[in-house]
Amino acid sequence: MEVFPGDEVAEEEEYLASDGTFACDGKVYASQIGVLDLDDDECVARVSSPNPPNVLKPGDLVYAVVADIRNTMATADVVAKEGVPRGLGGETYATIHVSKISQGYTDDVSKELRRGDIIRARVTGVSPSLQLTTKDDHLGVVRSLCGACKTKLVRKGKGLYCTECERAYQRKLADDYGDVGRV
Repeated sequence: MEVFPGDEVAEEEEYLASDGTFACDGKVYASQIGVLDLDDDECVARVSSPNPPNVLKPGDLVYAVVADIRNTMATADVVAKEGVPRGLGGETYATIHVSKISQGYTDDVSKELRRGDIIRARVTGVSPSLQLTTKDDHLGVVRSLCGACKTKLVRKGKGLYCTECERAYQRKLADDYGDVGRV
C-alpha cells in the first residue's frame, strides 16, 4: 500500500516505528512517500521509498570542508556522503573534537586541520548534533591549499608541501591524500 507523509500506518501497541516512519501519541505515521511494510516478525512498520532522502547516520563516511578551528575542536560543513551522488538532507554542520582527530595525542587542532581543508571523516553521532572523527588511516585531509599562495598542496613524506612558495605544512592526512577524485 502506498502512503504519504503524515498518513497513520499502525498502532504503536502492535508495531514500532522504523525506517520512513515515526511514532506520536501511540500511533505510527509515515514520514516519507513510499510503500508500507508491516513486518510481523520484527513488529516494525517501515516505509520504503523509491527515492529515499540521503540522511546521515553513525558509521557513514562523508566529505566535509573545515569551516573553523577552535582550541578543542574543529567545525566542518559536510558536503557529500561517500558513494552517494545525491545531495544531503538534514543537518550538515558538524564538529570534530580534538580527541577524535588523530590516533596519537593531539593538543592543538590547528596542527592537524586548517580552515578550507577538504576532509574524509566518519560520522560518530547525529544527536544532539552531527559529530565526526578522522582517527582512522583512511580518514583525514584529502585536499588542501597553501595558506600563503592558495596552490594545491602535494604530499611530501608525512606532511604537505607547496611547490609554488616552498612552504611545508603538517596535517592529519588520509592515506590516499591527493588520489581522491573530484569531491
